[in-house]
Amino acid sequence: MLHTLLRTLLLCGLLAAVPAQAVTLKIATLVPDGTSWMKAMRAAGAEIGQRTDGRVRLRFYPGGVMGNDKSVLRKIRVGQLAGGALTAGELSVLYPDFQIYSLPFLFRSLDEVDYVRKRMDQAIIDGLEKKGYVAFGLSEGGFVYLMSQTPITSVSSLKQHKVWAPEGDPISQTAFRALGISPIPLPLTDVLTGLQTGLIDTVGASPVAAIALQWHTRVKYLTDTPVLYMYGALVLRERALKRLSSADRQVLEEVMSRTVAEISAQTRRDNRAARQALKNQGVRFVAPNRKELEEWKRIVRRSTGRMLQQRSFSPDLYHRIEQLLEQYRRR
Repeated sequence: MLHTLLRTLLLCGLLAAVPAQAVTLKIATLVPDGTSWMKAMRAAGAEIGQRTDGRVRLRFYPGGVMGNDKSVLRKIRVGQLAGGALTAGELSVLYPDFQIYSLPFLFRSLDEVDYVRKRMDQAIIDGLEKKGYVAFGLSEGGFVYLMSQTPITSVSSLKQHKVWAPEGDPISQTAFRALGISPIPLPLTDVLTGLQTGLIDTVGASPVAAIALQWHTRVKYLTDTPVLYMYGALVLRERALKRLSSADRQVLEEVMSRTVAEISAQTRRDNRAARQALKNQGVRFVAPNRKELEEWKRIVRRSTGRMLQQRSFSPDLYHRIEQLLEQYRRR
């Protein structure tokens, strides 16, 4: 019995000396390698690996090598990937309210965005978590502007264009149809080809995205009124995090949350610089007159009302945002 006890203790000691098996979290994104976003993410991955003694590793697949957002989401669901950096439109497939900040003409300024997000982000992140996905904060893309081959200053001029709408983005598609436009849905990876071949001639993008994705080389005009607020999130499936110890998971969440916040702040600065860069490269900025702009907003508000009636997103959540915007505008 003594020998058996000694062998058991020795075995336990040997097992305790074996380091925990490393967990590799595979993450896909459409963001090209070499961009500031990928550099920040790789730096975050290195810090997490160092602070967990190699027990948690992040492996990134940038530049769309894992397919478009729809393909990435499918691979996350079947366990081929642990997570991905996805747009709000694609994440609305998992949780319809995730895209609520992207309602057209919801915000007038970034100050309004900050006021609402400070009070509402956590509710959106919690809603996604109930669906089995963990987000480390929302990542700002910035305001989206219409960019086109010929100037767009009215609803009638917009109707003459072949307008792109993100594939799987019900809000954008509904808003365009309300304006009497049949948008052409394409995945993000096919937009540049669509511009080059003439399949589309008008896109909605933030200034920095237009430059990063080379769309600015195929447009000549920017309609200088923000249409909607663009954002996304880096999400991991909860199931993929089950193998992490609580301490390692805390490190992951701390580093990734900080990195997402830093990237969002940098994106806002980059968008300011990108506006000037577009002007320097010959893109002309035009604006609809006030009467036309109010007509756009009136039509789009009707489509938002229909989506509310159809419960495309939570009326309670929408009304809370409306109340916050009213509070801010009163100030």
